[in-house]
Amino acid sequence: MPSVSSPFWQSMRRQPLALTGGGLLALLALAALLAPLLAPADPLAQDLQRRLQPPSAAHWLGTDEFGRDILSRLLYGARISLRLGLLAIAAALGAGILLGLWAGYRGGWTDSLIMRLMDLMLAFPSILLAIAIVAVIGPGIDNVMIAVSIVLIPQFARLVRGAVLSIRELNYVEAARALGASDRQILLRAILPNCLVPLVVQATLSLATAILDAAGLSFLGLGAQPPAPEWGAMLSGSRDLLLRAPWVMAFPGLAIFAAALGLNLFGDGLRDALDSRAKRRR
Repeated sequence: MPSVSSPFWQSMRRQPLALTGGGLLALLALAALLAPLLAPADPLAQDLQRRLQPPSAAHWLGTDEFGRDILSRLLYGARISLRLGLLAIAAALGAGILLGLWAGYRGGWTDSLIMRLMDLMLAFPSILLAIAIVAVIGPGIDNVMIAVSIVLIPQFARLVRGAVLSIRELNYVEAARALGASDRQILLRAILPNCLVPLVVQATLSLATAILDAAGLSFLGLGAQPPAPEWGAMLSGSRDLLLRAPWVMAFPGLAIFAAALGLNLFGDGLRDALDSRAKRRR
């Protein structure tokens, strides 16, 4: 890990937007981890006598149509949204690395077959492809995670394949091959470590896409089902209350916006910092 005085951290400190994004992410992560301690009420507890109350000292963000505390539901919703996004990215990253490494290293018909499949997936808008997958395997938060991870695989596969094509003929790879290293050893020890920087940046940016797609699927009724406190499902349940009780829709929307904004700002800063570090090495 780079030291605090390294060029990487110096570059990050010079980017206020990246620091803002990192701060937003830190707050969301703390909210998710400490939700049982921070939540003022049970996120599923209903109190019909307190339904649709505006923000007040008793309920800082108000209550929804069933009298549930919105702040509590947002805090627990952070757990669902971040967990779903991280698991989807982890699955997509693993599959994309394997496909990209194999396609770029083997070449020939293997490369053509894998890349044409990736091109076919990229031909569809991500949310439409995710809807189609969920329609086949059925609604539910676990199936949404599977659908989102499948949709994101081509991004990582193409990124890794491009890196492999530029690396596989370099001298140190040829030297490893001449010394008798197996294909697996060359891929995992000589090639993959040089793909990690762009993969980390892409994973950070794609996490925002995963959270947005998952929230969109839940908004359409294909993801988390009531009464789960998932941000997209909360938005979906408050569609008819926009004029009567706008806070019920506003706060889940702001939570999704903050997560996506924080990830994009931090991802952009991370890319700039890692690029500048690589340039200094060269």
